[in-house]
Amino acid sequence: MLNTMRRHGITLALFAALSTGLTSAVYLVTKSTIAYQADLQQKAIFDQVIPPDLYDNQLVNDCYIVTDSALGTDTPHRLFIARKANIPVAAAIETTAPDGYSGAIQLIVGANFNGEVLGTRVLEHHETPGLGDKIELRISDWITHFSNQQVNGDNDTRWGVKKDGGMFDQFTGATITPRAVVKSVKKTALYLQLNHEHLTSLPRCEARE
Repeated sequence: MLNTMRRHGITLALFAALSTGLTSAVYLVTKSTIAYQADLQQKAIFDQVIPPDLYDNQLVNDCYIVTDSALGTDTPHRLFIARKANIPVAAAIETTAPDGYSGAIQLIVGANFNGEVLGTRVLEHHETPGLGDKIELRISDWITHFSNQQVNGDNDTRWGVKKDGGMFDQFTGATITPRAVVKSVKKTALYLQLNHEHLTSLPRCEARE
């Protein structure tokens, strides 16, 4: 009886060790491929919010952490500095529109340091399908209308939806969602304009293995 239990225990231990070893081997083999694909996806997003001819560095490696309520919440956001010949020319920054219709909307905004928005994309949202989800590029080109728009200070009333006297379209039956995005993009562009001299003194993102 004891010998049988011992044999079964040894068999289970060997099986567990083999399974762990196999899992580790698969992870090591695929780790670099997964990281490479993630970098390609991240680069594709960067190039949608900052024209690629404006910078020559790898944005993913020029990453800083921002914690400022101007970005919609007090939680940390990532900021990526775009450089040309090692000179900072713009930034792509993750930001939050906290007042969407169905909760917070996560965005990435590209802007230079003169208040000009270069591009914006939605990273995550929970807005109503068929109404608020028009902020997604795959559904509507509405989000592209921020490109090359200038923010002239916090009192720039053009930065609103047309229902509020601004220059951006609202959606039929859904004003809260575009209003929240417009407000967030404006505040984020202003943050970069007002704080660009101090961005490189922010904490760096953790280095990836």
